[in-house]
Amino acid sequence: MLFRLSDITKSYGGNEILRGVSFQINPGEKVGLVGRNGAGKTTIFKLLTGVESPDEGDIVKINGLKLGLLEQHVELEPGETVHTAALTAFKHIHDMEAEMRKLEKVMETDHSDAVLEKYADLQIAFENADGFSYAAKAEAVLLGVGFTREQWTMETQMLSGGQRNRLGMARMLLSNSDVLLLDEPTNHLDVDAVEWLEEHLQAYDRAYVIISHDRYFLDRTTQRIIEIENGKAVSYKGNYSKFLVERELRREQQQREYENQQSMIAKTEEFIRRNLEGQKTKQAKSRRTLLARMERLDAVQSEKHGGSFKLKDVERTGNNVLTTEELTIGYGEKVLASNISISLHRGGTLGVIGGNGTGKTTMLKTLLGEIRELSGRVVWGTKTNIGYYSQSLDDLHEGNEVHAEMRRVAPNVENVEIRSFLARFLFFGDDIFKKVKDLSGGEKGRLALAKLIHSQKNVLVLDEPTNHLDIPAREALESALDEYPGTVITVSHDRFFLDRIATQMLSFESDGSVLDFNGNYTEFHDWKKALPPSTAGTNKSDQTTDAKPDATLIESEPGAVATGSTRATDNNLSKNQRNQLEKRVKEIEAQIPKLEADAEKLSAQMTDPDLASDYARLAEITKKLTDTESQIKDLYSEWEQAAEQLG
Repeated sequence: MLFRLSDITKSYGGNEILRGVSFQINPGEKVGLVGRNGAGKTTIFKLLTGVESPDEGDIVKINGLKLGLLEQHVELEPGETVHTAALTAFKHIHDMEAEMRKLEKVMETDHSDAVLEKYADLQIAFENADGFSYAAKAEAVLLGVGFTREQWTMETQMLSGGQRNRLGMARMLLSNSDVLLLDEPTNHLDVDAVEWLEEHLQAYDRAYVIISHDRYFLDRTTQRIIEIENGKAVSYKGNYSKFLVERELRREQQQREYENQQSMIAKTEEFIRRNLEGQKTKQAKSRRTLLARMERLDAVQSEKHGGSFKLKDVERTGNNVLTTEELTIGYGEKVLASNISISLHRGGTLGVIGGNGTGKTTMLKTLLGEIRELSGRVVWGTKTNIGYYSQSLDDLHEGNEVHAEMRRVAPNVENVEIRSFLARFLFFGDDIFKKVKDLSGGEKGRLALAKLIHSQKNVLVLDEPTNHLDIPAREALESALDEYPGTVITVSHDRFFLDRIATQMLSFESDGSVLDFNGNYTEFHDWKKALPPSTAGTNKSDQTTDAKPDATLIESEPGAVATGSTRATDNNLSKNQRNQLEKRVKEIEAQIPKLEADAEKLSAQMTDPDLASDYARLAEITKKLTDTESQIKDLYSEWEQAAEQLG
């Protein structure tokens, strides 16, 4: 055990945030801490670090526990450079090294056993503390979080807020702590830095706890999820995707237990009513006492709200919604990307990704006509009616109430429909009477998105729509866009979101190239990872790739020529390879129906009322069902890949 929380209660101003939270973190565990905004996740970190104290309950830590906290506001010493600030994580090693240099001076004239022995002891301690590699470690981490070698000599007071946070992360990762507490670690990181951090944490041999809204990041870095819900903590084995499955099964079980208890209570109350004054009065009083002592179960409050958004049809555009022809974007003499030639069809969703400053937002503004293209053409299809979501949220009127702001795009819609639509974006009850100026950043984002999606525009251009949204709000947006009948272009760093909605990816690479790919983020990522080193991210126009069909490398050097679509060569199989693939396809086709039948049997067992009281058996069946469903998913994926290779 590293630390344990036992029955922790914490309130602020009479508002109970945590009520009986209990969990334990052990050495080497990789944990995600999830829950809605305001659920108490950051409060738990404050309790662990001693910034706050619990109202009730105990926090037990092992002696000498070293916590590494990723702070939202990083304090840096004046006069430090990026490089020296990173090295402060190794102050103890640096001090040993300085002492060794002093002793070396002394040893020039003093050869006594005491001096030689002290120097030998320091050498051993220095080596055991990785003293010969600490500088290299610091430099590798600085590069990983996005600091170029040229930036290492920058003084820390010249850094932006985002750069200060990245430097704070570098120091924390180098701190050699027993457990890391990471609060939204992917904020201020571009895609390359996030992927580096994922790989770093996967190889990290100590424990950490992550608070994050980045579901893709949680999938790749955690092996256990702790959800804070209604002031309690519930632990699940597995990453975020497995947590979603297990949570749904658990909630179904909880709801059955609640309904069974409600049925029992109703029958008992009826028995008491009929017999309290009769011959069975003693039994009736006994049952009344039983009810009084019974711990009542709560109904499950699912964050998924049923029903459709009931979106109205939008005017049908032409088949080709957007075409760019050898487009060059930038400002004045500064070229950010060039020769961008893409085509987006009706009903598609283009996901735009890339590092900070590579041209993503400039691309959107160029498409919208806010910035003139440097060369090339932007051609919108017929009957396009564009709606734009900006991070500045400048289309909201601060003095309006939520329902009145919604009416700006729905003037003739019934109140009940307005309420229902706003509820799908998580505005419930009296929330609709809040003033826009009193809303949080996430609430304003939800309202702006609700307005835009209800506006009946047939093309939506979204600039980082998931910023400031917690996970339930992101899921609501994804559900809305699933039902949206128009075409979407979105800049986003949320890879889980892009996996859910994107049909086409446009990636602005760090070397200045731009990649266009038909598919979602994971498909793009896997394709890019498989590219030969000589091809990935190249700017040489004569390069081709053994890539997935319909992937395009767009050059970004002024005057370069786009390579055009590259076609997969995977169909050039030998006879032996084809035979092996065909055999494997038949094996998979035989396995899948058997596994699906097993899954149906396990699901049926979950509905057995007798199972409600046998938690060990329930957990066993739940795990079998989860493993079976995962195996089915993997087999389908393997079958699709094999079928694609066979053509």
